[in-house]
Amino acid sequence: MARPVIPAAIAHPVRLLPLSFFALILLGTGLLLLPFARSGVNSPDFMAAFFTSTSAVTVTGLASVDTSTYWSPAGQGIILVLVEIGGLGIVALATVLGLFIGGRLGLRTRLVAQTDMHVVSLGEVKPLFRRVAVVMLSFQAVIAAVLAIRYRATYFDTWGTSLWHGVFDAVMAFNNAGFSLHPDSLTRYAGDWLIIVPICIGVFFGAVGFPVLAELFSGWRKPSKWTIHTRLTVWGSIFLLVVGALVFLALEWSNDATLGTLAWDHKLVSGLEGGIMPRSGGLNSFDWGSVRPETQSFATVLMFIGGGSASTAGGIKVTTFLLLAYVILAELRGDPQVTIGVRAISSAVVRTAVTIALISVMLVGVATWTLMLLSDVSFEDALFECTSAFATVGLSTGLTFDLNVASQVVIIVLMFIGRVGTITAASAFILRRRAPRYTVPEEQPIIG
Repeated sequence: MARPVIPAAIAHPVRLLPLSFFALILLGTGLLLLPFARSGVNSPDFMAAFFTSTSAVTVTGLASVDTSTYWSPAGQGIILVLVEIGGLGIVALATVLGLFIGGRLGLRTRLVAQTDMHVVSLGEVKPLFRRVAVVMLSFQAVIAAVLAIRYRATYFDTWGTSLWHGVFDAVMAFNNAGFSLHPDSLTRYAGDWLIIVPICIGVFFGAVGFPVLAELFSGWRKPSKWTIHTRLTVWGSIFLLVVGALVFLALEWSNDATLGTLAWDHKLVSGLEGGIMPRSGGLNSFDWGSVRPETQSFATVLMFIGGGSASTAGGIKVTTFLLLAYVILAELRGDPQVTIGVRAISSAVVRTAVTIALISVMLVGVATWTLMLLSDVSFEDALFECTSAFATVGLSTGLTFDLNVASQVVIIVLMFIGRVGTITAASAFILRRRAPRYTVPEEQPIIG
């Protein structure tokens, strides 16, 4: 039988990646519209299914309906599967299955996988995906076991319920998705370090990025031999975690609406959560609608930065943020090259980082302005919601439930672009087929 021919217009990996994610979103929407996916009292709602499917595939976690009551256990299971596939990536999952079943990869599959996972050479794709599958499932299994034991010991009467909640929360944590089986997310577990800490660990390592996890898997004891990418991601993530937790604790320590009424040790646990979740986690044990304005604005910055490249996290990525800092430092020093340690960063990488940052600012800015026009919301809440959607975080001040259809479309577009990547989404439509064969004379306009 002849193989189906993919049209040349969409065959390039840069275009095929977003189309693959969109196809999965449509499939998830169709499954969620089936009668068994909803609780008996709820009627079919296309926008609820489409919004939820997009949020799940993009591993965001924002919800226009209450996940715990609107969707049946079967519907919640569909959401879990969509999050799992979206977290690993459609192409990555297909590649891993191909490794275990056939043991071979086609050139086109490797190219698509290379685009999704941001690996440098085609030779890295096959061993990377094998490690991704093992590491991802291992992390989730350990976290699920710890959570299930705690749930059974303290919160639930049966092992079945405890295991289901443990598996669901573990998958959401590692994939950095904010869906929860409770209408108040993790609020009922506030201060319980046996619940919050394992979930935070899952979120942190899920947001580090698959290439970094693969490198740490083989050489975590030799930081001096880490690549620049791994160094930036690991040390940058730890730095943002510490700063985020300290700032959150300082601002919310006496706020009775969040941490003020908790014991000091419970405050520390919630502080850890406050430093990790805005980076892309989305789960919360306190009401983000009650935090101080200073905390909300700081969390918005953390969300915009996001996690590691080729991870389940969103945002412009911590490597992009730190690289831009090195660009500014080099410019202030008058250095002809941007250097990190003993390595120079190519101008192409610098241009990509600047492009990602500027496109991201533009998208979030336009979406915030549009949301304010379409809905009666303040600038701060609109910016927080749009940044959370673009960075695929899933945190909300409670605004998502009240958005009209047009505003939900804005959030859906942001979640989709945030998952497939600003460069990938833009390049999918303006991709050049050939490089220019000539250069033009240079001119230097006045800057600043």
